Amino acid sequence: MTPEPVLPLLVFGWGNLSRGDDALGPLCVEQLRAEWTASAGVEFLDDYQLQVEHALDLVGRTRILFVDASLSCTGPFEVTPLMAAQDASFTTHALSPQALMQVFVDLQGVAPPPCTLLAIRGERFELGEPPSASALENLEAATQWARTWLQPF
Repeated sequence: MTPEPVLPLLVFGWGNLSRGDDALGPLCVEQLRAEWTASAGVEFLDDYQLQVEHALDLVGRTRILFVDASLSCTGPFEVTPLMAAQDASFTTHALSPQALMQVFVDLQGVAPPPCTLLAIRGERFELGEPPSASALENLEAATQWARTWLQPF
């Protein structure tokens, strides 16, 4: 059996759908996934948190967009280019994107593909709460930006 080819772009959102605005990463991925097909060269992935094993999802990519909710971004969303770095999250159950990229470097012996973080402003992260109205507005603005990131694919 031949393995499936790796698609050049990866959009990876993480967060807990049961924790209010923490769902913004997976919700963004869900919206984009509904608009793009695999034949467009884009793979979509979502999970509760980044794990060491996700370093393998970076292999063979041209570029990667990480999407997460944030309490600290100043606008509806922020876009930040990322560099591999070992940080304190390396020893926890959940990794930062930078630490995940460092795991990639450690495993592959080469720099990871270009990675960007799309942080979407959230306010409420309580268990059992739906996303807040303001977070959903921020999600729409961030998803619109992500659509441009996906061009020309």
